[in-house]
Amino acid sequence: MDTEDDVRRYFDVFDYIVFAIMLVVSALIGVYFAFFAKVKQNTTSEYLMGGKTMGIFPISMSLIASYISGISLLGLPAEMYTYGTQFWMILTSEILVSLVMAYAYLPVFYTLQITSSYEYLNLRFNNTVRLLGSILFLTKMLLYIPIVIYVPALAFSQVTGINLHLVTPVVCIVCIFYTTLGGLKAVVWTDTVQTIIMFVALIITVVIGTLRIGGIDEVWLRNLDGGRIDFFNMDLDPTIRHSFWTVTIGNFFSWLASCSINQAMVQRCLAMPTLKSARITVGILVVGIMALVSMCCFMGLVIYAQYHKCDPVTRGWIQKSDQLLPYFIMDTAGDIPGLPGMFVSGVFSAALSSMSTGLNSMTGVIFEDLIKPRIKQPLTESQASFLMKLIVVIVGTICVALVFVVEKLGALIQAAGSLGAITAGPLLGVFSLGMFFPGATSQGALAGGLLSGSLITWISIGTQAQMAQGIVRFPQKPVSVEGCSADWVAEYLRLTLSPNTKPIPVEAPFFLYRISYMYYTAIGAFLAIILGLVVSYLTGFNKEKEISRDLLSPVIHRFLKNKQTFENNHFELTLKPEICT
Repeated sequence: MDTEDDVRRYFDVFDYIVFAIMLVVSALIGVYFAFFAKVKQNTTSEYLMGGKTMGIFPISMSLIASYISGISLLGLPAEMYTYGTQFWMILTSEILVSLVMAYAYLPVFYTLQITSSYEYLNLRFNNTVRLLGSILFLTKMLLYIPIVIYVPALAFSQVTGINLHLVTPVVCIVCIFYTTLGGLKAVVWTDTVQTIIMFVALIITVVIGTLRIGGIDEVWLRNLDGGRIDFFNMDLDPTIRHSFWTVTIGNFFSWLASCSINQAMVQRCLAMPTLKSARITVGILVVGIMALVSMCCFMGLVIYAQYHKCDPVTRGWIQKSDQLLPYFIMDTAGDIPGLPGMFVSGVFSAALSSMSTGLNSMTGVIFEDLIKPRIKQPLTESQASFLMKLIVVIVGTICVALVFVVEKLGALIQAAGSLGAITAGPLLGVFSLGMFFPGATSQGALAGGLLSGSLITWISIGTQAQMAQGIVRFPQKPVSVEGCSADWVAEYLRLTLSPNTKPIPVEAPFFLYRISYMYYTAIGAFLAIILGLVVSYLTGFNKEKEISRDLLSPVIHRFLKNKQTFENNHFELTLKPEICT
Protein backbone atom coordinates (compact mmCIF):
# COMPACT_ATOMS: atom_id res chain seq x y z
CA MET A 1 0.00 0.00 0.00
CA ASP A 2 1.24 3.49 -0.86
CA THR A 3 2.00 6.01 1.86
CA GLU A 4 0.01 9.21 1.98
CA ASP A 5 2.75 11.09 0.13
CA ASP A 6 2.65 8.56 -2.70
CA VAL A 7 -1.07 8.90 -3.37
CA ARG A 8 -1.93 11.17 -6.28
CA ARG A 9 -4.36 13.52 -4.58
CA TYR A 10 -5.92 15.41 -7.47
CA PHE A 11 -7.17 15.13 -11.03
CA ASP A 12 -4.85 15.50 -13.99
CA VAL A 13 -5.83 16.92 -17.37
CA PHE A 14 -7.24 13.62 -18.70
CA ASP A 15 -9.58 13.35 -15.73
CA TYR A 16 -10.93 16.85 -16.25
CA ILE A 17 -11.48 16.10 -19.95
CA VAL A 18 -13.46 12.92 -19.19
CA PHE A 19 -15.56 14.73 -16.60
CA ALA A 20 -16.21 17.71 -18.89
CA ILE A 21 -17.32 15.39 -21.71
CA MET A 22 -19.96 13.84 -19.43
CA LEU A 23 -21.38 17.24 -18.49
CA VAL A 24 -21.37 18.51 -22.07
CA VAL A 25 -23.09 15.39 -23.43
CA SER A 26 -25.79 15.70 -20.74
CA ALA A 27 -26.40 19.34 -21.63
CA LEU A 28 -26.48 18.60 -25.38
CA ILE A 29 -29.17 15.95 -24.91
CA GLY A 30 -31.39 18.61 -23.34
CA VAL A 31 -30.66 21.00 -26.20
CA TYR A 32 -31.49 18.30 -28.76
CA PHE A 33 -34.92 17.47 -27.34
CA ALA A 34 -35.73 21.16 -26.86
CA PHE A 35 -34.80 22.40 -30.33
CA PHE A 36 -33.96 19.61 -32.79
CA ALA A 37 -36.17 16.61 -32.00
CA LYS A 38 -39.14 15.95 -34.29
CA VAL A 39 -41.56 16.33 -31.39
CA LYS A 40 -40.82 19.45 -29.32
CA GLN A 41 -41.27 19.48 -25.52
CA ASN A 42 -43.90 22.23 -25.59
CA THR A 43 -46.99 20.35 -24.39
CA THR A 44 -47.86 18.96 -20.96
CA SER A 45 -47.98 15.38 -22.24
CA GLU A 46 -44.62 15.62 -24.00
CA TYR A 47 -42.86 17.47 -21.20
CA LEU A 48 -44.04 15.26 -18.32
CA MET A 49 -44.83 11.92 -19.99
CA GLY A 50 -42.67 11.85 -23.13
CA GLY A 51 -45.80 11.58 -25.26
CA LYS A 52 -46.35 8.12 -23.69
CA THR A 53 -44.25 6.59 -26.46
CA MET A 54 -41.03 5.82 -24.58
CA GLY A 55 -39.24 2.50 -25.16
CA ILE A 56 -38.41 -0.19 -22.61
CA PHE A 57 -34.62 0.25 -22.73
CA PRO A 58 -34.33 3.99 -22.00
CA ILE A 59 -37.05 3.90 -19.33
CA SER A 60 -35.35 0.92 -17.64
CA MET A 61 -31.98 2.66 -17.66
CA SER A 62 -33.60 5.84 -16.35
CA LEU A 63 -35.21 4.01 -13.45
CA ILE A 64 -31.96 2.24 -12.57
CA ALA A 65 -30.09 5.55 -12.61
CA SER A 66 -32.80 7.20 -10.54
CA TYR A 67 -32.69 4.63 -7.76
CA ILE A 68 -28.90 4.16 -7.70
CA SER A 69 -27.74 7.61 -6.73
CA GLY A 70 -24.35 8.86 -5.64
CA ILE A 71 -25.52 7.96 -2.14
CA SER A 72 -25.35 4.30 -3.15
CA LEU A 73 -22.05 4.59 -5.02
CA LEU A 74 -20.27 6.19 -2.07
CA GLY A 75 -22.45 5.14 0.85
CA LEU A 76 -22.67 1.39 0.20
CA PRO A 77 -18.90 0.77 0.09
CA ALA A 78 -18.56 2.88 3.27
CA GLU A 79 -21.36 0.84 4.87
CA MET A 80 -19.58 -2.45 4.12
CA TYR A 81 -16.26 -1.08 5.37
CA THR A 82 -17.69 0.37 8.60
CA TYR A 83 -20.51 -1.99 9.59
CA GLY A 84 -20.03 -5.19 7.57
CA THR A 85 -22.06 -6.99 4.91
CA GLN A 86 -25.44 -7.34 6.66
CA PHE A 87 -26.95 -4.48 4.63
CA TRP A 88 -26.18 -6.44 1.43
CA MET A 89 -29.17 -8.66 2.27
CA ILE A 90 -31.56 -5.94 1.11
CA LEU A 91 -31.44 -7.76 -2.22
CA THR A 92 -33.57 -10.59 -0.82
CA SER A 93 -36.68 -8.40 -0.80
CA GLU A 94 -36.19 -6.74 -4.20
CA ILE A 95 -37.90 -9.44 -6.29
CA LEU A 96 -40.93 -9.63 -4.01
CA VAL A 97 -41.33 -5.86 -4.13
CA SER A 98 -41.26 -5.86 -7.93
CA LEU A 99 -44.04 -8.47 -8.08
CA VAL A 100 -46.22 -6.63 -5.57
CA MET A 101 -45.71 -3.37 -7.44
CA ALA A 102 -46.31 -4.80 -10.92
CA TYR A 103 -49.52 -6.67 -10.05
CA ALA A 104 -51.02 -4.83 -7.06
CA TYR A 105 -50.27 -1.11 -7.48
CA LEU A 106 -49.22 -0.33 -11.05
CA PRO A 107 -52.43 -1.64 -12.75
CA VAL A 108 -54.49 0.93 -10.83
CA PHE A 109 -52.44 3.85 -12.11
CA TYR A 110 -52.33 2.38 -15.59
CA THR A 111 -56.12 1.98 -15.74
CA LEU A 112 -56.68 5.58 -14.67
CA GLN A 113 -53.88 6.95 -16.94
CA ILE A 114 -53.12 9.86 -14.63
CA THR A 115 -50.19 12.27 -14.89
CA SER A 116 -49.59 12.66 -11.16
CA SER A 117 -49.88 9.62 -8.91
CA TYR A 118 -51.48 11.92 -6.33
CA GLU A 119 -54.46 12.49 -8.62
CA TYR A 120 -55.43 9.02 -7.43
CA LEU A 121 -55.90 10.32 -3.89
CA ASN A 122 -58.36 12.92 -5.19
CA LEU A 123 -60.32 10.29 -7.14
CA ARG A 124 -60.36 7.82 -4.24
CA PHE A 125 -60.75 10.25 -1.34
CA ASN A 126 -60.87 14.01 -1.88
CA ASN A 127 -58.70 16.98 -2.84
CA THR A 128 -57.52 17.53 0.76
CA VAL A 129 -55.97 14.05 0.89
CA ARG A 130 -54.47 14.66 -2.55
CA LEU A 131 -52.92 17.87 -1.23
CA LEU A 132 -51.51 15.99 1.77
CA GLY A 133 -49.94 13.37 -0.52
CA SER A 134 -48.44 16.00 -2.79
CA ILE A 135 -46.94 17.95 0.10
CA LEU A 136 -45.49 14.79 1.65
CA PHE A 137 -43.89 13.87 -1.69
CA LEU A 138 -42.46 17.34 -2.23
CA THR A 139 -41.10 17.34 1.32
CA LYS A 140 -39.45 13.99 0.71
CA MET A 141 -37.76 15.16 -2.48
CA LEU A 142 -36.61 18.42 -0.87
CA LEU A 143 -34.95 16.31 1.84
CA TYR A 144 -33.51 13.78 -0.62
CA ILE A 145 -32.18 15.84 -3.53
CA PRO A 146 -29.76 17.95 -1.43
CA ILE A 147 -28.17 14.72 -0.15
CA VAL A 148 -27.92 13.50 -3.75
CA ILE A 149 -26.18 16.74 -4.74
CA TYR A 150 -23.83 16.78 -1.76
CA VAL A 151 -22.43 13.30 -2.43
CA PRO A 152 -20.73 13.94 -5.81
CA ALA A 153 -19.68 17.41 -4.71
CA LEU A 154 -17.90 15.80 -1.76
CA ALA A 155 -16.17 13.29 -4.02
CA PHE A 156 -15.23 15.91 -6.60
CA SER A 157 -13.88 18.25 -3.93
CA GLN A 158 -11.75 15.43 -2.56
CA VAL A 159 -10.09 14.59 -5.88
CA THR A 160 -9.73 18.14 -7.21
CA GLY A 161 -9.19 20.30 -4.14
CA ILE A 162 -12.03 22.58 -5.28
CA ASN A 163 -14.44 23.65 -2.51
CA LEU A 164 -17.63 21.57 -2.71
CA HIS A 165 -19.80 24.70 -2.42
CA LEU A 166 -18.25 25.93 -5.65
CA VAL A 167 -18.80 22.58 -7.36
CA THR A 168 -22.43 22.22 -6.30
CA PRO A 169 -23.88 25.17 -8.26
CA VAL A 170 -22.06 24.11 -11.44
CA VAL A 171 -23.43 20.56 -11.30
CA CYS A 172 -26.93 21.76 -10.53
CA ILE A 173 -26.96 24.37 -13.27
CA VAL A 174 -26.17 21.67 -15.86
CA CYS A 175 -28.86 19.40 -14.43
CA ILE A 176 -31.46 22.18 -14.24
CA PHE A 177 -30.52 23.24 -17.77
CA TYR A 178 -31.22 19.95 -19.53
CA THR A 179 -34.21 19.09 -17.33
CA THR A 180 -35.78 22.48 -18.04
CA LEU A 181 -35.22 22.35 -21.78
CA GLY A 182 -35.84 18.74 -22.65
CA GLY A 183 -38.48 17.48 -20.21
CA LEU A 184 -38.93 13.77 -19.56
CA LYS A 185 -37.26 12.63 -22.79
CA ALA A 186 -34.08 14.55 -22.02
CA VAL A 187 -34.10 13.22 -18.45
CA VAL A 188 -34.60 9.62 -19.61
CA TRP A 189 -31.90 9.68 -22.29
CA THR A 190 -29.32 11.46 -20.13
CA ASP A 191 -30.11 8.87 -17.47
CA THR A 192 -29.41 6.15 -20.03
CA VAL A 193 -26.01 7.59 -20.92
CA GLN A 194 -25.19 8.14 -17.26
CA THR A 195 -26.23 4.61 -16.28
CA ILE A 196 -23.79 3.20 -18.83
CA ILE A 197 -21.03 5.43 -17.39
CA MET A 198 -21.88 4.18 -13.88
CA PHE A 199 -21.67 0.52 -14.89
CA VAL A 200 -18.40 0.96 -16.79
CA ALA A 201 -16.75 2.98 -14.00
CA LEU A 202 -17.79 0.49 -11.32
CA ILE A 203 -16.75 -2.60 -13.28
CA ILE A 204 -13.32 -1.20 -14.14
CA THR A 205 -12.72 -0.02 -10.57
CA VAL A 206 -13.81 -3.32 -8.99
CA VAL A 207 -11.67 -5.40 -11.37
CA ILE A 208 -8.52 -3.28 -10.96
CA GLY A 209 -8.89 -3.10 -7.17
CA THR A 210 -9.47 -6.85 -6.83
CA LEU A 211 -6.52 -7.76 -9.05
CA ARG A 212 -4.11 -5.43 -7.22
CA ILE A 213 -5.07 -6.96 -3.87
CA GLY A 214 -4.53 -10.51 -5.13
CA GLY A 215 -7.91 -11.76 -6.32
CA ILE A 216 -11.37 -12.45 -4.94
CA ASP A 217 -10.13 -15.11 -2.50
CA GLU A 218 -7.70 -12.72 -0.86
CA VAL A 219 -10.36 -9.99 -0.63
CA TRP A 220 -12.79 -12.39 1.02
CA LEU A 221 -10.17 -13.78 3.44
CA ARG A 222 -9.10 -10.35 4.68
CA ASN A 223 -12.73 -9.33 5.26
CA LEU A 224 -13.43 -12.61 7.04
CA ASP A 225 -10.49 -12.02 9.36
CA GLY A 226 -11.65 -8.44 9.92
CA GLY A 227 -15.17 -9.50 10.92
CA ARG A 228 -16.84 -7.84 7.92
CA ILE A 229 -18.64 -10.95 6.60
CA ASP A 230 -21.96 -10.96 8.43
CA PHE A 231 -25.07 -11.91 6.44
CA PHE A 232 -27.30 -13.71 8.93
CA ASN A 233 -27.60 -11.86 12.22
CA MET A 234 -30.98 -13.40 13.16
CA ASP A 235 -31.46 -11.39 16.37
CA LEU A 236 -35.06 -10.09 16.51
CA ASP A 237 -34.11 -7.02 18.59
CA PRO A 238 -35.60 -4.00 16.69
CA THR A 239 -32.93 -1.68 18.06
CA ILE A 240 -30.13 -3.45 16.16
CA ARG A 241 -29.19 -1.10 13.33
CA HIS A 242 -28.86 -3.86 10.73
CA SER A 243 -29.91 -7.45 11.33
CA PHE A 244 -31.28 -9.93 8.80
CA TRP A 245 -34.82 -8.95 9.84
CA THR A 246 -34.39 -5.19 9.94
CA VAL A 247 -32.73 -5.25 6.53
CA THR A 248 -35.11 -7.61 4.71
CA ILE A 249 -38.41 -6.57 6.30
CA GLY A 250 -37.50 -2.91 6.56
CA ASN A 251 -36.20 -2.71 3.01
CA PHE A 252 -39.34 -4.40 1.66
CA PHE A 253 -41.51 -1.52 2.84
CA SER A 254 -39.06 1.28 2.06
CA TRP A 255 -38.43 -0.09 -1.45
CA LEU A 256 -42.17 -0.68 -1.96
CA ALA A 257 -42.83 2.95 -1.05
CA SER A 258 -40.02 4.12 -3.36
CA CYS A 259 -41.32 2.14 -6.32
CA SER A 260 -45.04 1.46 -6.14
CA ILE A 261 -46.44 4.95 -5.41
CA ASN A 262 -43.48 7.24 -6.07
CA GLN A 263 -44.25 9.88 -8.68
CA ALA A 264 -40.91 9.34 -10.42
CA MET A 265 -41.65 5.63 -10.89
CA VAL A 266 -45.32 6.00 -11.83
CA GLN A 267 -44.57 8.81 -14.27
CA ARG A 268 -42.03 6.68 -16.13
CA CYS A 269 -44.12 3.53 -16.16
CA LEU A 270 -47.09 5.46 -17.54
CA ALA A 271 -44.81 6.79 -20.28
CA MET A 272 -44.80 3.21 -21.61
CA PRO A 273 -47.40 2.34 -24.27
CA THR A 274 -48.74 -0.81 -22.50
CA LEU A 275 -48.97 -2.29 -19.01
CA LYS A 276 -47.01 -5.34 -20.20
CA SER A 277 -44.07 -3.20 -21.31
CA ALA A 278 -44.21 -1.35 -17.98
CA ARG A 279 -43.97 -4.66 -16.12
CA ILE A 280 -41.00 -5.72 -18.24
CA THR A 281 -39.35 -2.41 -17.36
CA VAL A 282 -39.86 -3.12 -13.65
CA GLY A 283 -38.23 -6.55 -14.09
CA ILE A 284 -35.19 -5.02 -15.81
CA LEU A 285 -35.03 -2.41 -13.05
CA VAL A 286 -34.75 -5.11 -10.37
CA VAL A 287 -31.97 -6.95 -12.22
CA GLY A 288 -30.05 -3.70 -12.77
CA ILE A 289 -30.46 -2.60 -9.15
CA MET A 290 -29.27 -5.97 -7.84
CA ALA A 291 -26.20 -5.85 -10.08
CA LEU A 292 -25.23 -2.30 -9.15
CA VAL A 293 -25.87 -2.77 -5.42
CA SER A 294 -23.80 -5.96 -5.42
CA MET A 295 -20.91 -4.21 -7.18
CA CYS A 296 -21.04 -1.31 -4.71
CA CYS A 297 -21.11 -3.69 -1.74
CA PHE A 298 -18.23 -5.78 -3.09
CA MET A 299 -16.31 -2.56 -3.66
CA GLY A 300 -16.57 -1.95 0.09
CA LEU A 301 -14.95 -5.33 0.72
CA VAL A 302 -12.18 -4.49 -1.73
CA ILE A 303 -11.52 -1.19 0.04
CA TYR A 304 -11.33 -2.90 3.43
CA ALA A 305 -8.97 -5.53 2.03
CA GLN A 306 -6.72 -2.72 0.82
CA TYR A 307 -6.65 -0.84 4.14
CA HIS A 308 -7.18 -3.67 6.62
CA LYS A 309 -3.89 -2.83 8.36
CA CYS A 310 -4.04 0.98 8.14
CA ASP A 311 -7.47 2.64 8.35
CA PRO A 312 -7.44 5.92 6.34
CA VAL A 313 -10.01 7.57 8.64
CA THR A 314 -8.11 6.85 11.86
CA ARG A 315 -4.84 7.74 10.14
CA GLY A 316 -6.34 11.13 9.22
CA TRP A 317 -5.95 10.82 5.47
CA ILE A 318 -9.70 11.38 5.07
CA GLN A 319 -12.29 12.87 7.43
CA LYS A 320 -15.37 10.68 6.83
CA SER A 321 -15.97 7.08 5.78
CA ASP A 322 -18.03 8.38 2.84
CA GLN A 323 -14.73 9.57 1.33
CA LEU A 324 -13.24 6.07 1.28
CA LEU A 325 -14.07 5.25 -2.33
CA PRO A 326 -12.65 8.43 -3.92
CA TYR A 327 -9.50 8.03 -1.84
CA PHE A 328 -9.23 4.38 -2.87
CA ILE A 329 -9.58 5.30 -6.54
CA MET A 330 -6.78 7.84 -6.36
CA ASP A 331 -4.62 5.44 -4.34
CA THR A 332 -4.95 2.33 -6.50
CA ALA A 333 -5.88 3.64 -9.95
CA GLY A 334 -4.59 7.20 -9.94
CA ASP A 335 -1.82 6.21 -12.32
CA ILE A 336 -4.30 5.21 -15.05
CA PRO A 337 -5.03 8.30 -17.20
CA GLY A 338 -8.69 9.29 -17.14
CA LEU A 339 -9.92 6.53 -14.79
CA PRO A 340 -10.40 8.77 -11.72
CA GLY A 341 -12.26 11.17 -13.99
CA MET A 342 -14.47 8.36 -15.23
CA PHE A 343 -15.20 7.25 -11.68
CA VAL A 344 -16.17 10.73 -10.50
CA SER A 345 -18.21 11.09 -13.69
CA GLY A 346 -20.01 7.91 -12.67
CA VAL A 347 -20.78 9.35 -9.23
CA PHE A 348 -21.94 12.60 -10.78
CA SER A 349 -23.97 10.68 -13.36
CA ALA A 350 -25.81 8.90 -10.57
CA ALA A 351 -26.46 12.19 -8.82
CA LEU A 352 -27.52 14.06 -11.94
CA SER A 353 -29.95 11.33 -12.92
CA SER A 354 -31.52 11.25 -9.45
CA MET A 355 -31.73 15.02 -9.31
CA SER A 356 -33.19 15.42 -12.80
CA THR A 357 -35.74 12.69 -12.13
CA GLY A 358 -36.67 14.38 -8.87
CA LEU A 359 -37.01 17.82 -10.46
CA ASN A 360 -39.11 16.45 -13.32
CA SER A 361 -41.45 14.52 -11.03
CA MET A 362 -41.72 17.41 -8.55
CA THR A 363 -42.64 19.69 -11.42
CA GLY A 364 -45.42 17.30 -12.44
CA VAL A 365 -46.81 17.19 -8.91
CA ILE A 366 -46.60 20.96 -8.33
CA PHE A 367 -48.26 21.73 -11.67
CA GLU A 368 -50.92 19.00 -11.67
CA ASP A 369 -51.79 18.96 -7.96
CA LEU A 370 -51.07 22.43 -6.61
CA ILE A 371 -51.39 24.90 -9.50
CA LYS A 372 -53.71 23.47 -12.15
CA PRO A 373 -56.72 22.76 -9.88
CA ARG A 374 -56.55 26.36 -8.57
CA ILE A 375 -56.37 28.18 -11.90
CA LYS A 376 -59.76 29.49 -12.98
CA GLN A 377 -58.71 30.22 -16.55
CA PRO A 378 -57.10 27.14 -18.23
CA LEU A 379 -53.55 27.71 -19.44
CA THR A 380 -52.53 27.21 -23.04
CA GLU A 381 -50.01 24.45 -23.73
CA SER A 382 -47.23 26.98 -24.29
CA GLN A 383 -48.08 28.78 -21.02
CA ALA A 384 -48.16 25.49 -19.11
CA SER A 385 -44.81 24.45 -20.62
CA PHE A 386 -43.19 27.76 -19.66
CA LEU A 387 -44.60 27.55 -16.12
CA MET A 388 -43.25 24.01 -15.63
CA LYS A 389 -39.80 25.07 -16.79
CA LEU A 390 -39.90 27.96 -14.34
CA ILE A 391 -40.83 25.53 -11.55
CA VAL A 392 -37.78 23.37 -12.37
CA VAL A 393 -35.47 26.38 -12.00
CA ILE A 394 -37.02 27.52 -8.69
CA VAL A 395 -37.09 24.06 -7.08
CA GLY A 396 -33.56 23.31 -8.26
CA THR A 397 -32.28 26.53 -6.69
CA ILE A 398 -33.94 25.66 -3.36
CA CYS A 399 -32.33 22.21 -3.40
CA VAL A 400 -28.89 23.74 -3.92
CA ALA A 401 -29.39 26.00 -0.90
CA LEU A 402 -30.35 23.02 1.28
CA VAL A 403 -27.01 21.31 0.60
CA PHE A 404 -25.52 23.33 3.48
CA VAL A 405 -27.80 21.42 5.89
CA VAL A 406 -26.70 18.00 4.60
CA GLU A 407 -23.13 18.48 5.84
CA LYS A 408 -24.39 18.20 9.42
CA LEU A 409 -25.89 14.72 8.95
CA GLY A 410 -24.33 11.36 9.83
CA ALA A 411 -23.60 8.41 7.53
CA LEU A 412 -25.20 8.88 4.13
CA ILE A 413 -27.08 5.59 3.99
CA GLN A 414 -28.72 6.09 7.38
CA ALA A 415 -29.38 9.79 6.86
CA ALA A 416 -31.07 9.21 3.49
CA GLY A 417 -33.07 6.24 4.82
CA SER A 418 -34.31 7.88 8.00
CA LEU A 419 -35.21 11.24 6.44
CA GLY A 420 -36.86 9.59 3.45
CA ALA A 421 -39.04 7.50 5.76
CA ILE A 422 -40.65 10.67 7.16
CA THR A 423 -42.88 10.78 4.10
CA ALA A 424 -42.46 7.33 2.53
CA GLY A 425 -44.26 5.43 5.30
CA PRO A 426 -47.32 7.70 5.57
CA LEU A 427 -47.66 7.88 1.77
CA LEU A 428 -47.46 4.10 1.38
CA GLY A 429 -50.05 3.76 4.13
CA VAL A 430 -52.50 6.25 2.59
CA PHE A 431 -52.25 4.76 -0.92
CA SER A 432 -52.59 1.22 0.44
CA LEU A 433 -55.59 2.33 2.50
CA GLY A 434 -57.27 3.51 -0.68
CA MET A 435 -56.40 0.55 -2.90
CA PHE A 436 -56.93 -2.35 -0.48
CA PHE A 437 -59.64 -1.15 1.91
CA PRO A 438 -62.88 -0.15 0.13
CA GLY A 439 -64.39 1.05 3.40
CA ALA A 440 -61.67 3.63 4.09
CA THR A 441 -62.93 7.21 4.16
CA SER A 442 -61.23 10.48 3.31
CA GLN A 443 -61.29 11.46 6.99
CA GLY A 444 -59.50 8.22 7.85
CA ALA A 445 -56.85 8.70 5.14
CA LEU A 446 -56.19 12.28 6.22
CA ALA A 447 -55.91 11.42 9.92
CA GLY A 448 -53.73 8.35 9.27
CA GLY A 449 -51.34 10.26 7.01
CA LEU A 450 -50.95 13.25 9.32
CA LEU A 451 -50.54 11.33 12.57
CA SER A 452 -48.13 8.72 11.22
CA GLY A 453 -46.10 11.41 9.46
CA SER A 454 -45.84 13.38 12.69
CA LEU A 455 -44.60 10.35 14.64
CA ILE A 456 -41.96 9.35 12.09
CA THR A 457 -40.79 12.97 11.80
CA TRP A 458 -40.30 13.09 15.56
CA ILE A 459 -38.41 9.79 15.64
CA SER A 460 -36.25 10.51 12.58
CA ILE A 461 -35.22 14.06 13.42
CA GLY A 462 -34.78 13.19 17.09
CA THR A 463 -32.51 10.28 16.20
CA GLN A 464 -30.41 12.40 13.82
CA ALA A 465 -30.07 15.11 16.48
CA GLN A 466 -28.96 12.62 19.13
CA MET A 467 -26.52 11.00 16.70
CA ALA A 468 -25.00 14.44 16.05
CA GLN A 469 -24.61 14.89 19.82
CA GLY A 470 -23.06 11.44 20.23
CA ILE A 471 -25.92 10.17 22.42
CA VAL A 472 -27.10 7.56 19.88
CA ARG A 473 -24.21 5.40 18.69
CA PHE A 474 -23.98 2.21 16.69
CA PRO A 475 -21.22 -0.38 17.10
CA GLN A 476 -18.77 -0.35 14.21
CA LYS A 477 -16.51 -3.12 13.00
CA PRO A 478 -12.94 -2.95 14.30
CA VAL A 479 -10.19 -1.26 12.28
CA SER A 480 -6.43 -1.58 12.51
CA VAL A 481 -3.53 0.88 12.23
CA GLU A 482 -0.70 -1.59 12.84
CA GLY A 483 0.37 -1.36 9.19
CA CYS A 484 0.75 2.42 9.25
CA SER A 485 4.16 4.06 9.72
CA ALA A 486 5.87 3.18 13.01
CA ASP A 487 6.30 6.81 14.13
CA TRP A 488 2.63 7.60 13.57
CA VAL A 489 1.48 4.44 15.40
CA ALA A 490 3.63 5.32 18.41
CA GLU A 491 2.18 8.83 18.59
CA TYR A 492 -1.36 7.47 18.12
CA LEU A 493 -0.92 4.98 20.97
CA ARG A 494 0.54 7.67 23.21
CA LEU A 495 -2.49 9.91 22.70
CA THR A 496 -5.15 7.21 22.94
CA LEU A 497 -3.63 5.57 26.02
CA SER A 498 -2.99 8.83 27.83
CA PRO A 499 -4.19 8.70 31.47
CA ASN A 500 -5.72 12.16 31.02
CA THR A 501 -8.11 10.80 28.42
CA LYS A 502 -11.35 9.90 30.19
CA PRO A 503 -14.52 8.64 28.52
CA ILE A 504 -17.34 11.15 28.58
CA PRO A 505 -20.45 9.66 30.20
CA VAL A 506 -23.38 9.49 27.77
CA GLU A 507 -27.02 9.34 28.83
CA ALA A 508 -29.15 6.44 27.63
CA PRO A 509 -31.13 7.44 24.51
CA PHE A 510 -34.93 7.26 24.38
CA PHE A 511 -36.18 3.84 23.18
CA LEU A 512 -37.83 5.09 19.96
CA TYR A 513 -34.56 6.80 18.99
CA ARG A 514 -32.80 3.43 19.20
CA ILE A 515 -35.18 1.60 16.81
CA SER A 516 -33.46 0.69 13.53
CA TYR A 517 -34.08 3.33 10.88
CA MET A 518 -34.87 0.47 8.48
CA TYR A 519 -38.22 0.04 10.26
CA TYR A 520 -39.31 3.67 9.95
CA THR A 521 -41.19 3.24 6.67
CA ALA A 522 -42.97 0.09 7.87
CA ILE A 523 -43.98 1.79 11.14
CA GLY A 524 -45.29 4.81 9.25
CA ALA A 525 -47.24 2.70 6.75
CA PHE A 526 -48.88 0.41 9.32
CA LEU A 527 -49.69 3.33 11.61
CA ALA A 528 -51.34 5.22 8.73
CA ILE A 529 -53.43 2.17 7.80
CA ILE A 530 -54.47 1.31 11.38
CA LEU A 531 -55.33 4.89 12.34
CA GLY A 532 -57.03 5.37 8.98
CA LEU A 533 -59.27 2.34 9.52
CA VAL A 534 -60.13 3.38 13.08
CA VAL A 535 -61.13 6.90 11.99
CA SER A 536 -62.97 5.46 8.97
CA TYR A 537 -64.97 3.26 11.33
CA LEU A 538 -65.80 6.21 13.57
CA THR A 539 -66.86 8.34 10.60
CA GLY A 540 -68.88 5.57 8.91
CA PHE A 541 -67.26 3.19 6.44
CA ASN A 542 -67.71 3.77 2.72
CA LYS A 543 -70.24 1.51 1.07
CA GLU A 544 -68.66 -0.72 -1.55
CA LYS A 545 -71.06 0.49 -4.23
CA GLU A 546 -69.68 4.03 -3.83
CA ILE A 547 -66.18 3.02 -4.95
CA SER A 548 -65.29 2.29 -8.56
CA ARG A 549 -63.40 -0.98 -9.05
CA ASP A 550 -60.86 1.00 -11.09
CA LEU A 551 -59.74 2.66 -7.84
CA LEU A 552 -59.11 -0.64 -6.08
CA SER A 553 -56.17 -3.01 -6.55
CA PRO A 554 -56.87 -6.02 -8.80
CA VAL A 555 -55.72 -8.37 -6.04
CA ILE A 556 -58.84 -7.60 -3.96
CA HIS A 557 -61.39 -7.64 -6.79
CA ARG A 558 -62.15 -11.32 -6.15
CA PHE A 559 -63.04 -10.55 -2.53
CA LEU A 560 -65.55 -7.82 -3.32
CA LYS A 561 -69.17 -8.71 -2.66
CA ASN A 562 -70.40 -6.89 -5.72
CA LYS A 563 -68.67 -8.42 -8.76
CA GLN A 564 -70.23 -5.98 -11.23
CA THR A 565 -68.11 -3.28 -12.85
CA PHE A 566 -69.59 0.12 -12.14
CA GLU A 567 -69.84 1.44 -15.69
CA ASN A 568 -71.03 4.91 -14.67
CA ASN A 569 -68.12 5.48 -12.33
CA HIS A 570 -65.61 4.09 -14.83
CA PHE A 571 -67.07 6.22 -17.61
CA GLU A 572 -66.81 9.32 -15.47
CA LEU A 573 -63.20 8.56 -14.52
CA THR A 574 -61.90 7.88 -18.01
CA LEU A 575 -63.46 11.03 -19.47
CA LYS A 576 -62.15 13.48 -16.88
CA PRO A 577 -60.43 16.21 -18.98
CA GLU A 578 -57.46 16.62 -16.69
CA ILE A 579 -56.72 12.89 -16.86
CA CYS A 580 -57.00 12.66 -20.63
CA THR A 581 -54.80 15.67 -21.24
